[in-house]
Amino acid sequence: MPAPGLGGDADLDPADAGRHNPSVMSARPDEALARWLLRRTARAAELAARHETIVDIAVAILIAATSFVGLAIQDRLGHADTIAFCVGLCAPLPVRGRSRSLCFALVVAVALAQWLTSTPQIADAAVLVALYWLALDGRPVTIVAAGIVTEAGAVMAAVRWSPTEILKYWVGLTALGVASAVLGVSIRQRRALLASLQERAARLEFERDQEGRLGAAAERARIAREMHDIVSHNLTVMIGLADGASYALQSSPETAGSAMQRVSATGRQALSEMRRLLGVLREDPTAEPFEPQPGLDRLDELLARVEAAGVPVSIEIEGDPHELSGGVQLAVFRVAQEALTNTLKHAGRPATARLALRITSGRVDLVVIDNGPAAPAAPAAPAAPAAPAAPAAPAAAAGPGLGARAPDERGPGGRNPGGRGLHGMRERATAYGGTLEAGPLPDGGWRVHLSVAADVDAAVR
Repeated sequence: MPAPGLGGDADLDPADAGRHNPSVMSARPDEALARWLLRRTARAAELAARHETIVDIAVAILIAATSFVGLAIQDRLGHADTIAFCVGLCAPLPVRGRSRSLCFALVVAVALAQWLTSTPQIADAAVLVALYWLALDGRPVTIVAAGIVTEAGAVMAAVRWSPTEILKYWVGLTALGVASAVLGVSIRQRRALLASLQERAARLEFERDQEGRLGAAAERARIAREMHDIVSHNLTVMIGLADGASYALQSSPETAGSAMQRVSATGRQALSEMRRLLGVLREDPTAEPFEPQPGLDRLDELLARVEAAGVPVSIEIEGDPHELSGGVQLAVFRVAQEALTNTLKHAGRPATARLALRITSGRVDLVVIDNGPAAPAAPAAPAAPAAPAAPAAPAAAAGPGLGARAPDERGPGGRNPGGRGLHGMRERATAYGGTLEAGPLPDGGWRVHLSVAADVDAAVR
């Protein structure tokens, strides 16, 4: 086995590989020639489209010069009519830029006069060139009419100029005419195909960019919804704890200190959740690894924070929450968080809340009910001695910080049904094929009912 770098097959350069492989030697020149021809053809087409009149004049001169050479070889330059018809057949070709139909009609008229008074020559190829140009860009009806005229001319030329071999002469002229028309139509169809492909590519690119923009907008909406849930809930808890600590500061410093510690812990948790959420926007590979979004296993932490802010919460769970997917757990957790946050913000004190989670085959139902009446706006009351077990209870009467919006700013039951929080909850329910109902209870309080599909695939279907 040869050593690397000393003649092994793996070390052969492309040229050596071609010498050792006959198929490579035969394929590469063909591919290179094809690429070269494609580049030259595209370049020639671009130049021809840019300088159309110059190209037409050059074609007319080329046909005339070739015809003159043929006439000289046949010793026919001494006939004035032959020279006149040579020039007359080529002269209308530059008219193509103005009108292809006019160009073809002029060439055919000169050819008809030649048929009547003179003999054939190479300049008659101008008829084929004019037919090709007409087939390239003309209307289908015009192309068919031009084909009929050309075929009639072939029959007339065969009868007049080759009476002994009419069929042979006619077949040759017909083949040339058909080839010119078919070539023009084929190139026309190819151009139309390329144009449609370019249009389709541009449309697909636009749709791709539009999908990207829609995806970015949806992602921004999702991040905004998550940020609202995180900030609204944690700030509400912190405000309740801070108000309770301020009331208990004089009468129970230890209780106030414990409340402030909870404020600090809640703030740190909010910052951690915000960093985790916004971390998906970073592309730093050295960043801390992502943490999972909260699930139903963190309901106890949520309820502990709400109870620390002054609202006792009871919970009932039927079924196994761990069987749900992470997305469904996140949606249920965020709806529970938002519902309890609204209880802290809008329900008067004393208030209690009850959370019921029922997981059955195919559906997940979450019901959050509080019995707190809507608290009207009230001025801050003097601090009363607070019991150590409930440092935040006096905060209910502390003014607009928690549950005290002005009555004219609230909807039925003291809540704002058009708020961002309820809108976000409805979006989460819709995303998982479910519904959300929120409204006041007849005897006071508020009820939120979320019902979503337990299976993500079923929700999408």
